[in-house]
Amino acid sequence: MTPSNAPFSRAEYDRRLSKTRAAMAAAGLDALFVTDPSNQAWLTGYDGWSFYVHQGVIVTPEGEPIWWGRYMDMLGGRRTCWMDQSNILGYGDHYVQSTVVHPMQDLAQHLLARGFGNRRIGVEMENYYYSAKAHAVLSAELPDAELIDASALVNWQRLIKSDEELGFIRKAARISDQVMRTALERAEPGLRKNDLVADIMHAGITGVGDDWGDYPAIVPLTPSGLDATAAHLTWDGAPMRDDEATFFELSGCYRRYHAPLCRTVFLGRPSDDMRRAEEAQLEGIAVGLEAARAGNRTCDIANAFMGVLGKYGIERSGRMGYPIGLSYPPDWGERTASIRSEDETVLEPGMVFHFMPALWMDTWGLETTETILIRDEGTAEPLCEFDRKLFVKA
Repeated sequence: MTPSNAPFSRAEYDRRLSKTRAAMAAAGLDALFVTDPSNQAWLTGYDGWSFYVHQGVIVTPEGEPIWWGRYMDMLGGRRTCWMDQSNILGYGDHYVQSTVVHPMQDLAQHLLARGFGNRRIGVEMENYYYSAKAHAVLSAELPDAELIDASALVNWQRLIKSDEELGFIRKAARISDQVMRTALERAEPGLRKNDLVADIMHAGITGVGDDWGDYPAIVPLTPSGLDATAAHLTWDGAPMRDDEATFFELSGCYRRYHAPLCRTVFLGRPSDDMRRAEEAQLEGIAVGLEAARAGNRTCDIANAFMGVLGKYGIERSGRMGYPIGLSYPPDWGERTASIRSEDETVLEPGMVFHFMPALWMDTWGLETTETILIRDEGTAEPLCEFDRKLFVKA
């Protein structure tokens, strides 16, 4: 079955399940328990703000996946998951935040009842949503099973986007353009940063036309001045000031799919050093996009950009991009490949990355980024349509 409010077709969910099962077989897994809410949604369509309690998806070699979680969220599962209701399970509220019992005891009973008490079960050990206590309890309840680290097993299956997914990402990109336009038009000296962020969030949730906006996996990052020398600061109630740069790291979101976009505004006259860095950054992005071709590697993008920075005498370290798509807080990245010099992931058509070669200098920051699609032929396609430059408002 596929409920009318499921985001994708049944064929799309079957495709995802087939890819996951092939990866499970390659890893020698008899079952898989997925806790990452992005992976849960990708496999089942489940969509709710319930990832603060224990929940997950059981994938076995045959049949529909099983969504398992809190009883009150099971009802949301019936509204959003494509599976039969018999495969959407809920545990009682007496398990929630209890010091006496733990939800993993309930999960273990379901696994035992399905014959997995002495089998190899994959779990996402390197994941925000699978706690040390959860693993300890599940291990104790399944003493004859072998719990195998299957971190990112599903994430890697999400790397190449389907046409249905790309349609959602393109809608998110249009919202990103609108959000960034709002940020840059509203930015001015004296405007309180929280008021600006309120407008940004309003634009993102309003969306574009009939394409409504969802909440992004990361809140607006909008630091100014010295705060912009750091990567992940948010906002405060201070007014924007003359002679300061502010970068905006934002994303539109459509049905959990993202298209991150970063731009920088300077209120006043930027220094010669900033202008030179802008020149280097824009040239590096252009060269990086040339390298972002099917058959090349993620490191080729990074090395192309770093080669330009070296010519300008600018030092930079760290990765400069990651795959994006469907995600929940606290991150819109998929946590698989990286655009960095040591990563040799081969680029394939349908991959979507946030190419993010930001520069954080001693007294200012400069973020100019693109969400890019690897195409069948030619260079990568930037999915947003926003001007690529340092914006100056004198």
